[in-house]
Amino acid sequence: MTHAEHDVVIVGGGHNGLVAAAYLASAGRSVLLLERDDHVGGAAVSAPAFVGVDARLSRYSYLVSLLPQRISDELGLDIRLVRRRFSSYTPDPADTSRGLLVDNADPEATRESFAAIGAEADAASWTDFYATTARMARAIFPTLTEPLPTREEARRMVGDDEAWTAFVERPLGQTIKARFDDDLVRGVVATDGLIGTFAALDDPTLDANRCFLYHVIGGGTGDWDVPIGGMGAVSGELERAARKAGARIVTGADVLSVTPDGEVRYVRDGVEQIAHGAWVLANVAPVVLERMLDAGADDLDTRARSAPALLDQRDRTGAGDHDRRWSSRPRVQRAAVWRPADAAEGAQVKVNLMLTRLPRLRDTSVSPEAAFGGTFHINERYGQLERAYEQAAGGEIPDVIPCEVYCHSLSDPSILSPELAASGAQTLTVFALHVPDRLMDTGDEDDLRARLQAAVLASLDSVLAEPIADVVMLDANGEPCIETKTTRDIERAIGMPGGSIFHGPLSWPFLEDDEPSDTPADRWGVATAHPRILICGSGARRGGAVSGIGGHNAAMAVLESD
Repeated sequence: MTHAEHDVVIVGGGHNGLVAAAYLASAGRSVLLLERDDHVGGAAVSAPAFVGVDARLSRYSYLVSLLPQRISDELGLDIRLVRRRFSSYTPDPADTSRGLLVDNADPEATRESFAAIGAEADAASWTDFYATTARMARAIFPTLTEPLPTREEARRMVGDDEAWTAFVERPLGQTIKARFDDDLVRGVVATDGLIGTFAALDDPTLDANRCFLYHVIGGGTGDWDVPIGGMGAVSGELERAARKAGARIVTGADVLSVTPDGEVRYVRDGVEQIAHGAWVLANVAPVVLERMLDAGADDLDTRARSAPALLDQRDRTGAGDHDRRWSSRPRVQRAAVWRPADAAEGAQVKVNLMLTRLPRLRDTSVSPEAAFGGTFHINERYGQLERAYEQAAGGEIPDVIPCEVYCHSLSDPSILSPELAASGAQTLTVFALHVPDRLMDTGDEDDLRARLQAAVLASLDSVLAEPIADVVMLDANGEPCIETKTTRDIERAIGMPGGSIFHGPLSWPFLEDDEPSDTPADRWGVATAHPRILICGSGARRGGAVSGIGGHNAAMAVLESD
């Protein structure tokens, strides 16, 4: 068994781990990054999804908003993003021959679209509402790569007590219903509070509010952009930066356990190895870190029982800290991280498709290119969202599943081979809401996946002028190019407990006024119960989405502490 010493050991090679590795190695620290898979990137990867189809799809995450330009500049990243002209298109489920098209480049056309669905009175409210979220974005987004402000400091930064109350202190549903009259418009606004979050819009826990806030502050504008080359291009640049800085990246390394004093045990090529870090950065979900800590405690207890004489001798002879830890370290505490680990639950099904062309719409006033050029909302009236939540909370698959649809290839055809692009082929990503992980316990998993896929495609068909099956491409084996990933599939593939894309509940981007801020780890929002172990992934405060913020902030906490 080999044993190696490092300044920093990073567990998990997702994009946040790569960010942390690049910063710390650039600062002269010896960095070892361990990744279970045979490649890095975690959820931010691109890969062929269908046999014989030359297209590299963003398999899990797909859009970029929260990645600060500061991180790109400081790490010298060449990441290209494309801004979508159309914000969204939403067919009216009550009359699918009409819909709401929000055109970022043509405010007048957007106002006319509001009028066409009978929501003319909401057009001005829409403009005022998003002007308010833009002001909050400009105030809050720059703080995400700085030590956490307190709640009161953040409120003063926003400088608008009415807006603060509306988005931070009052349930999101109440704010939306007070601002908008039309149920369709209300639903379009509400979806940003529900992507990846299973919550009622009027829930006093404000889970939807936190999700909404992160969705509207990205980049200081709230825009969600398409990464040229797919998400794999983002992780590829981060890997290049980390390796260039001198970080050692080891793939195929399955971490078995972690101890509070920095021992990390892992298996690679069937050989168990030990790495020891002055710091351990956990780019895994809090519940996964907790399991690793428990495994470390159990392993140390087993060694202590099997070699008491050796341990006694070490204690008597005054052995160094590395040896004494076996006999003196207290058993690892449960709930080892600052956020409840047992609350991790995803709430989505993701369906990737390859199409021979875009499908026709029932609304002939909007071209498919415009409708799919932004976020295509399906069956997301406010009432439909609440009905779907109630059914799912009751243990049932919703009768009508609300969906968000994205077409990466319209904005970035580089993910397709030249032949596919020339043929008119397009990718489609469907993200279904209110499908919590708990539903996977209600029956056979394969049967549930098939039922969920059928429900998602039926939801899509409900607003199209032709069945989606008519334009789905066939792979080299003659099978439809449809890939469905449930929360359980996501958990198995990339280690997100319960399929939670945020690694658990999101946190406010500030400290409560009475919360401790004594250590750099506290101030940067990356602390655990163990001083030498930091959270550096989506489970960090201000984590979630493809942002690199968790990795940046953990690196800053290490550098400030050393």
